Amino acid sequence: MIEAGIIGGAGYTAGELIRLLLNHNEVHIDFVFSTSNAGNKISSIHQDLLGAFDLEFTSSINTEVEVLFLCLGHGNSTNFLARHQFSARTRIIDLSNDFRLQADCHFQNKNFVYGLPELQKEVISNATYIANPGCFATAIQLALLPLASSGLLKKDVHVNAVTGATGAGTALSETTHFTWRDNNFSHYKPFTHQHLGEIRQTVQQLQSDFEGAVHFMPNRGNFSRGIFATAYTSYNGTLKDARSLYDQYYENAAFTLISEEDIHLKQVVNTNNCILHLHKHEDTLLVTSIIDNLLKGASGQAVQNMNLMFDFEEAEGLRLKANYF
Repeated sequence: MIEAGIIGGAGYTAGELIRLLLNHNEVHIDFVFSTSNAGNKISSIHQDLLGAFDLEFTSSINTEVEVLFLCLGHGNSTNFLARHQFSARTRIIDLSNDFRLQADCHFQNKNFVYGLPELQKEVISNATYIANPGCFATAIQLALLPLASSGLLKKDVHVNAVTGATGAGTALSETTHFTWRDNNFSHYKPFTHQHLGEIRQTVQQLQSDFEGAVHFMPNRGNFSRGIFATAYTSYNGTLKDARSLYDQYYENAAFTLISEEDIHLKQVVNTNNCILHLHKHEDTLLVTSIIDNLLKGASGQAVQNMNLMFDFEEAEGLRLKANYF
């Protein structure tokens, strides 16, 4: 049994992380750090935990925990680690975007490894510090990895993806209020979303000669959780060839599945799964990718990475079923 600490405990990703770790056979939650909520019951914020988890938020930190999860806003993990030193045995999984790019992955004496298991499971297994991928980035990269690994991305990639309201976090803004989101749909950050950097980095890691663009249009949907992404690009092979390529690439993936039927979000919400569907039209391959943005796109993937780092069974604590109805 290992001891875990969570930093930034009041947000959506921390809430999901607590729920997952409470059902993990190899982990005990030692503390949940939140300066703004210190002394309050965790169930006062994450109300579904009433009766299941009586711990209080704390402003104190145990620097000897075996694993530390950083559930802080983007830019805050760097500042936090600059102010706090942890034991040499403490493995750190950061859920922000502070360390995902190669230019940012070295911090003090720490070298953060990009934590997409379907890309580099063995590297993650031997890592001490993990940069957990972004939610959009996870869905889009899983749609593209088999093509890039075979050098088959020959032209630009076009991506359209929709995320639920939880993708914006708990902080209120004009576009997160119910009256704005309900019966509404909009795009934001067209072609400039911050996850593009890690997507390009991964594609070029697998296919160094890729010179095309990734045109990404992110959208806000009027639902709570989930990402529905479509990516299409030029492809000269047959649909059968593509399916064989994807089946082979994800043959040993614990949570990435290929469906021959059309897919929809309810299949993955409240699970750690990514489901992909392939469609060929003339010389274009369309790959549809669906995930739960808070699980496979954040906390579920963080637990999956922790399992790999500590040599636990990869799916431990993550055998979740979708709420289909």
